[in-house]
Amino acid sequence: MSDLLWPGDDRAGDVFTDAAVLTAMVRAEAAWLDALVRHDVAPAGARDDLTGLIGADDVPAVAAGAEAGGNPLIPLLKLLRDRLQARNPVAAQWLHKGLTSQDVIDTGLVLCLRDAAARIRDDLAAQTAALVRLADGHRETPMPGRTLTQYAVPITFGLKAATWLTGTLDARDRLAAAAALPAQIGGAAGSLAAPVALAGSPIVVHDLIETAAATLGLPVRDPWHTARAPLTGFADALVTCTDAWGRIANDVLVGARPEIHELSEGPVAGRGGSSAMPNKQNPVLSILIRRAALAAPFLAATVHAGAAAAVDERPDGGWHVEWSTLRTLARRTVTAGSQTAELLAGLQVETAWMTANLAAARPGIDAEQRSITPGAASGDPYPGATDRIIDAALARAAETPP
Repeated sequence: MSDLLWPGDDRAGDVFTDAAVLTAMVRAEAAWLDALVRHDVAPAGARDDLTGLIGADDVPAVAAGAEAGGNPLIPLLKLLRDRLQARNPVAAQWLHKGLTSQDVIDTGLVLCLRDAAARIRDDLAAQTAALVRLADGHRETPMPGRTLTQYAVPITFGLKAATWLTGTLDARDRLAAAAALPAQIGGAAGSLAAPVALAGSPIVVHDLIETAAATLGLPVRDPWHTARAPLTGFADALVTCTDAWGRIANDVLVGARPEIHELSEGPVAGRGGSSAMPNKQNPVLSILIRRAALAAPFLAATVHAGAAAAVDERPDGGWHVEWSTLRTLARRTVTAGSQTAELLAGLQVETAWMTANLAAARPGIDAEQRSITPGAASGDPYPGATDRIIDAALARAAETPP
């Protein structure tokens, strides 16, 4: 899967592709079928892991059939049953018993989001390592601090990098908290009526759900079919990531301006060129990261709008709007995470330009210092608590995420 109009989308690879969604839904069905057999609700002959029944080639047919019932699970089930009937008719009879479409689609979405979280987590770790090196290595590299686009007071690039690091660690922690997405099994209206009728006891049904969820490596909670905090929370965590990365990209874009020249992206052959101006070396990674940061909040807002539109025991459109929105947000965040990791790994810090720009900003940039400590000469040290702030960020980076 790739997106011509979202350059870099190929970085997300197989995360949340149509084929990945089909696979995730089949895994959810297989986990439930296995739980039915293991708890003697279904006969032993119903055991089947559904391997090989559905593949990427089935995406067009399932997609075409999804409109009739309003979701892709209905045509997927038809394919599964037809193919399973030939090799295991008992399993075909028990497939999906006790479940509803929302159970399988929601659990499939959760599995795909978990895969996206794993990719993002790896890139956050790489970003953190790069930012630790920059913050510590440049704690004494002087540069102009800027507020509201104008010179403010002298700072060090190490302090700026520590600020970037803090945002990245906030994203890391937010993602860790949101990524514990639960399985969704509630039955047709969230009452677990069909599973209880099959198993004969709510206690057995609880065991069924725990077994199926454990097979998928997911936590368990009561049905959340119209209480969408797990998904809105995850969407918010993705935006926290793109917020942090957009903030870094913005500073790089400013610093890369020829008249400032304090930062530049690492050179990569063929990247950053212009179709008409061979003299240009555009900061493409930073531009694309900023793009993702600008788009992400509106996607998360759509997930929230869907949650707010929940009605009855399954929403009429509020549920449906989540699917593609979450996929788009997740893939774009995975892409931006990879781009940010690469940006930071190759970032070039132009210390001579930082020093020269600070010198050119004097004596005006020292005005606050002179007003607070009369008699201070232009260029006297004005570090504040820079070392403590940097050390605190480095210490937090060394901690294990929650």
